[in-house]
This record gives sequence, C-alpha cells and structure tokens, in this order.
Amino acid sequence: MAFATTLSHSPCLQLSPTSSSSIHSENLSSSSTLQMGTRLGFSPSSSSSSGKNLHSRNKLAIFSKKRSGLEEAIRIKRLREVQKATPVKKVSRLKRGKVAERLSVPEEILRPPYVGTSLLPELSRQHQFHDAEGITRMRAACELAARVLEYAGTLVKPSVTTDEIDKAVHKMIIDAGAYPSPLGYGGFPKSVCTSVNECMCHGIPDSRPLQDGDIINIDVTVYLNGYHGDTSKTFLCGNVDDETQRLVRVTEECLERAISLCKDGASFKKIGKRISDHAEKFGYGVVERFVGHGVGTIFHSEPIIYHCRNDRPGFMAEGQTFTIEPILTMGSIECITWPDNWTTLTADGSPAAQFEHTLLITRTGAEILTKCS
Repeated sequence: MAFATTLSHSPCLQLSPTSSSSIHSENLSSSSTLQMGTRLGFSPSSSSSSGKNLHSRNKLAIFSKKRSGLEEAIRIKRLREVQKATPVKKVSRLKRGKVAERLSVPEEILRPPYVGTSLLPELSRQHQFHDAEGITRMRAACELAARVLEYAGTLVKPSVTTDEIDKAVHKMIIDAGAYPSPLGYGGFPKSVCTSVNECMCHGIPDSRPLQDGDIINIDVTVYLNGYHGDTSKTFLCGNVDDETQRLVRVTEECLERAISLCKDGASFKKIGKRISDHAEKFGYGVVERFVGHGVGTIFHSEPIIYHCRNDRPGFMAEGQTFTIEPILTMGSIECITWPDNWTTLTADGSPAAQFEHTLLITRTGAEILTKCS
C-alpha cells in the first residue's frame, strides 16, 4: 500500500518525529497530510569546489560532470514535453459507486495498533530489521498476502464489482486468522484497495462493475502475528487493448529491474534511476507522489523508497524489509483526489498501472517475500 509524499525544493527531509517503544507501537497524528502521507522535502544534492589552486584537469572534470547532469535534465524535460503533446489513451472517466458498510473482524484476531481511531499514523522513523524469528513471521505474513492477491486476481472478470472482490479478500484473510491491514487505517473503510484504469492507487471498493477492457490494481496487505505483508498487482479484465497491456507489462518490468539491484550495501537512489530509465524508453511517466516504504511490525516506516530519479542518501542493509511499488502512467504524472481523501486519479484521465513486492535484503541480493511459491 503506497505511502504519499510531496516533493518540494526544501533542503531537508521534513517529518513529524515518531518513536516506537515496542514492536506493536505506531504513533498517531491528527496533523498528518493527505492520504497515507507525511509531507517530505526533497532536493537534488549538489557539490561545489573551493580554492584557486585546483589543477586544470580537475576543473575540466567538474565542468564535464555538471554539463552531463544538465543535459540529462534537458533530455527528461523534452521527453515530458513530447508526452504532453502526444494524445494519450483515455477511457470513460471513473465514477464513484456505492460503498457498502465496513465488514466485521472476529474479536480474537490480533489488530494493528491504529485500528479504532480515524487518525492517520505518522511515518515511523524506525528502519525495520528482523532476527530469525521475525523473518519467519514476515515470510508467513507475506506468503499469505501473496496467496490472497493471487486468488483476488482470479475474480477479475467483466460484471464483477470491486466490492465483491473486497468481500472475498476479507473472508480469505480472516479465515487465515489475520487482519486486513487497510481496514480502519486512517479511516479507510475497506479491506483491500482496488484501483481501476486511471486510478493511481487507494481506490475504495464499491458497486461499480468491472468492464471489458479495464485494468485493475489490487493492493493486499495482511497483519498476521504482529507483522504486515504488503503486495499489489495490476490485472487485465477481459479484452484489454495492446497499448494498455504494454503499460502493464513495462510497469512490472520496472519493478523486476529495481529488485535485481537490491542487496546489502546498495544505494536506495539506484532504485529510482533504474525504474525511470526503463519507463522513459517507452514514453511513460513515473509517479513521484507515491513511494515505497519500510514494512514489518509497523505498516509504514522509513526508508522512503523513491521510484523517480533522486539523490537521497542511504544504503540497504541485510535483514531489512521494505516495499518497492512503482506507478507508471501513459500520460500525466499529476494527480487529483476524490473527496473521500483516498481515491487518487491521473489528472488527465490516462491509464495507470502499479506493481508491488515486499523485500528482505540479504548479503547478496533480495528475497521477494510476497512471491507465490
């Protein structure tokens, strides 16, 4: 489940301070910003040199580096201008359906600490690392999430409503003795997110039937034995045109390419570059507002995983868990949000696709915890 950010030119990362005194604690705040997000400041890093006695070769190297960065920025700017000038595929605008009442959860099932309040939890500063027992529990939660998502995908057919998918997902999760993590998170009224066509993420299941040619992202998170497992996938409904199928395929490829570079000691910023490089080959935009996040005993924590190019510091470490969950669009990466404060659409109505996995960093790579065995 994506975490929302705001990218600005502030020189620092702005977060409301949080702390975690136990593995089941998660601070709550009434001042949290839109959706699941905490406002973040972001700016590219810069380097400078001082002193009059620099060797001319050093000066040339510095100038060459700056010029290369400028050329890259111009290239991206021109690409986006071309994208704006090129007509993009639009479908009939998504309309709100009727949202059914919240489903119940048996009392004996362990609930996350945010359940029972409509306040949105702040992003925890705690990076989540796990010992052997914690890894075993993470694997169990993520394996369940993967099986639930796989089952949800079999329900995607024309005439099926997203509310019917939500009910089926809810039942499978509670039958496994787990809690559907989205339910009650900051007031979210359902057990799964269903984002159709131009909906980037956080779509609320309702009475709208799926139509032939739709695409739908289903985002499943479960809370099992005190640990969250988080995953999502974009599914095709019926006969989807080739152009939209390509968007879905390339989005999944972006996730796969990002995962392939993850390992102990790898830089987080490489994720955004790898995703952007691949997406731009096909003329797709990478949504900047929604990011990956640390996950484990806490639903959303540091590290923040940017899917776009960035110069944020930080390196992966063995035993750490987090999500990567890029959203690609066929047109604008700008978004609008419905009055429900959750459902977020592309501003121009162009289709969007998303894929997500929870990863465990190892010494030599990354274990995909939410991959069906």
